[in-house]
Order: sequence, then structure tokens, then C-alpha cells
Amino acid sequence: MSTLLNPILSMATNPSPLGFVFPHSSVNKAISRVFASTQITFSPKDSAFTITGSNWKPDDPNLNNHFTNLTKGQKPNPTHSTQLLYDLCKANRLKKAIRVIELMVSSGVIPDASAYTYLVNQLCKRGNVGYAMQLVEKMEDHGFPSNTVTYNALVRGLCMLGSLNQSLQFVERLMERGLAPNAFTYSFLLEAAYKERGTDEAVKLLDEIIARGGEPNLVSYNVLLTGYCKEGRTDDALRMFRELDKKGFKPNVVSYNICLRCLCCDGRWEEANELLAEMDGGDRSPSVVTYNILINSLAFHGKTDQAMEVLNEMGDKGVTATSYNPVIARLCKEGKVDLVVKCLDEMIYRRCKPNEGTYNALGALCDEGNDKVQEAFYIIQSLSNKQRCCTHDFYKSVITSLCRKGNTFAAFQLLHEMTRCGFEPDSHTYSALIRGLCNEGMFGAAMEVLSIMEESEWCRPTVDNFNAMILGFCKIRRTDLALEVFEMMVVERKRMPSETTYVIVVEGIAHEGELELAREVLEELRSRKVVGQNAVDRIVMQFNLDFD
Repeated sequence: MSTLLNPILSMATNPSPLGFVFPHSSVNKAISRVFASTQITFSPKDSAFTITGSNWKPDDPNLNNHFTNLTKGQKPNPTHSTQLLYDLCKANRLKKAIRVIELMVSSGVIPDASAYTYLVNQLCKRGNVGYAMQLVEKMEDHGFPSNTVTYNALVRGLCMLGSLNQSLQFVERLMERGLAPNAFTYSFLLEAAYKERGTDEAVKLLDEIIARGGEPNLVSYNVLLTGYCKEGRTDDALRMFRELDKKGFKPNVVSYNICLRCLCCDGRWEEANELLAEMDGGDRSPSVVTYNILINSLAFHGKTDQAMEVLNEMGDKGVTATSYNPVIARLCKEGKVDLVVKCLDEMIYRRCKPNEGTYNALGALCDEGNDKVQEAFYIIQSLSNKQRCCTHDFYKSVITSLCRKGNTFAAFQLLHEMTRCGFEPDSHTYSALIRGLCNEGMFGAAMEVLSIMEESEWCRPTVDNFNAMILGFCKIRRTDLALEVFEMMVVERKRMPSETTYVIVVEGIAHEGELELAREVLEELRSRKVVGQNAVDRIVMQFNLDFD
């Protein structure tokens, strides 16, 4: 254990990196023995800083002070405690939020029902269903019965974890206790059913629900329509859609939009037009989503002229850059620079501010087939001037957006043009490039970025740059390589690790399935005071570690 911990704990013992010894071969051997190679899926929404994607921040003194005052033994003030609970949830300090509600209950203060449900919901959203269930049990033991809304949060949490069987068993137990599921309960179960077992099985589940006296609503059927469409079964979706009247439901705009998307994706334009003609008012009037479905589908099929006609028909009905981006993307893919400029001018005239999707659409001009990098740069330069913003910040935002969406090649192409015009990338920009390269599997190129930075006289690699590289290796279950980068950062580059560095390594170990090892490392780091309690609480809850 001491051999394994050496590279990440020595800095905690000896603040100076000088004289730091990293037993290279022994650590690699220890890593290869300890870490099992298990298949891990990472969300595309992963945070730039940690594997789990949590947006935790350094300690907020005010929030900590309020929490400390509450734990000093005084009877909690209901209003202040409730607000503290909300604030702790928003700051992702769920363990402290649980402690707040426990203190309220033990002091005889009745928690606000909506705040209690909010906490349960937040726990479930973050995958901490076990903690949420324990909280509900404690509250019930103290005489605070839960309602259907609270239980629905648990059902939804279980469904999000891919545990349909467990969800169904849980609902069964609730019914035995006299609690009746509602339409939202059924919708959560049906969504989980089609995702896990397919839409046909979800339909069977709905039939069972109805046979047992359940009363699903239109949302439940819209879930099934979505399932059919995701499976490419447009005709089955339309059949169910047409049968809704017989079941006592009038299709709403959501129902129409689901079927419209199916038809447009299949290029069945005549049927799509017929469906649109039915959307003549009331609950089925076309929405912004309806227009965007049409624009996106028409642009995808190369019908940009018709897509622009739909844009013009929208008028001021919620049109944004999101509405224009599919058209811009298609025109860029076809290399029609003049039309791209015209479309952007119209977009800005209508006060639609370019967003991340716009920059990524323009990135298509940098593809090898187009090779219109200079044109793309001139367009971006023009956008910067028209928005009257800081050119440096605008360029940095463009590069970051491209890298985040997997357009790293375009980012490098545009960066070359930007630097020719005086733009100097900063540490933030380089971190975006490193993360983008790692996400696309180009780890050698990402390491080369660090080397180039080291040779630079004005932008040497920072801890954040190394953290981006360490994170990249941890995501592919190569914590051994992440530790080698750690060694290079500390020993060769004389950079001090941050709390984030240690957190990434611990999460990397945990994601490889070595939860006991992750717990030991985390406990040691906490004892050396290089990882704060907020980070410890979050990791413990995220991976359900057995931690004192």
C-alpha cells in the first residue's frame, strides 16, 4: 500500500518537490496487480475537472459558517435551516444537507415538505439512491410520512440507474402499504422499460398497469411514442398515435412533435405536412420545438432553402441561434461560405446571439474536404467585431467550444490562424486542447501540447494543464499512466498538486472498481489535509464508500 500511495501522498508529507522519489517500476507493478480492467462508460457531460462531472468548488466560508453554527447545539431556525438545506444542495454538499435535515428533526423542528422532497430528488439525480432511501426511512421513523411525490423521486432514481426490476419491486411494496402510484410513477417505469427491454415490453407493462387498475395519462403514451421513434418504428408510433382518441386522450403538441420528428427523419415529407396541418390550435399548436424539428430535419436532408422558409415563418416566436445552427452547419458542410455569411448576418439582425453550436457548425469549414480554414477564421473574426466583445476572450471561447464538442482538429486549424493575428493562447485554452485531444483518444498529441508549453517562454504548463492530462488517462482506466504524469508534474516540472489533482486520482481508482483502495487513499489524503471535507463527502456519496 505504501508503494502505491507514494506518488500522490509524498507531496502532502513534504511540501517541497525537491528530493521527491518516485519508485517508477514498483508503482507500475503495484498498479497492474491492484487495478482490475473493468468496462466503464463515461458520460459525454463529464466535467473538465473530475471524472464524475461534479461542479464542486472550494469552500464557501459563508455556507460553512452557517452549517457550523447549526451544529453547535442550538435549536435550528426553520426558515434559516431550510434555506441552508437548499444552498447546500445547490453547492453539491449533499451529506451536509442530510445532516441539516437530521438536526431539524432531532430538535423537533418540522422540515418544509418541499425542501425534504427537494433533497431526496437531488440525491437521486446524482445517483445516490441508497442515501435517499435511508433518509426517507429515518424521516418515517421520526413520524414524517412520505408522499407519492417523494416516492416518485426514488422510483425515478432507481430507473435512472437502470434498475427496472428493483423499481417495480419498490412500487409493489408501496402499493402493499396502501400508497397508490400516479401517472408520473407509470411514466418513469415505462421509460425505463423501453430503454432496458425495448418498447414492446414497455407496452406490455402498460397493459399490466391498466389491468391492475392503474390510470396512466397522456404522458405515459408519449413515452411509448418516443420509444417507438428511437427504435425507428415510425409506423408503429403513428398507429399508437391514431389510437389515442379511442383510449380517451387528445394528442397534444408533444405527441405531434414526437411523430413529426419520426416522419422528418425518414424523409416522409408529405405525411409530415399532413400532420402539421392538424396542428391547428389549442394544445396542439406548433411550438418552437416544432419549428426546430422541421428546420433541423430539412437542413440535415440538404433542403436549406425550405429550412430558411420555416425560419422566416417563425417570426419572433422564440427563434434563437439554436434554430439557425442546423442550416449554418449544412451550408458549411457544403462549403457555401457566402450563404453562411448571409445566414449569420440575418441571425444577428434578429438579435440571435451565436452560441457553442454556432461555432461548432462553422468548424465544418475546417474539414479536410472543405479546407476553408481562413474563411472560417474571417467569419469568426467578424462575429467577434459585431458583438463588440474582447477578442481574446471570444477566441478562447470558440476554441473551448470546439474542443468540448469533439471538433479538436478544427480548433487547432483555427488556432493557427488566430495566432497569426496576434492571439496568444493562455493556460485555459491549452487545457481545453488537452481535454479535447484526450476525449478523441489522441493522448500522444495531448502530451505533446504539454511539451510545447514547457518550451514556451510565456506560457509554461500549470497544474490545471497537468490535471487535464491526468483526467484523460483516468477516464480510459489508465491510472498508472496518470500517475506517471503526476510524477512528471511534481519531480520534473516542480508543480505543486492541487486538491483537484488528488480528487481526480481517487476517482480514477474508484472508476476502475477498486473501491476499497480508493477509500484508503482518500482517507490518507484527508489525514494529510490535502483534500477538504467537502470533496471527501462528495466522493464518499458518489461511490458509496464505507468511510468514517
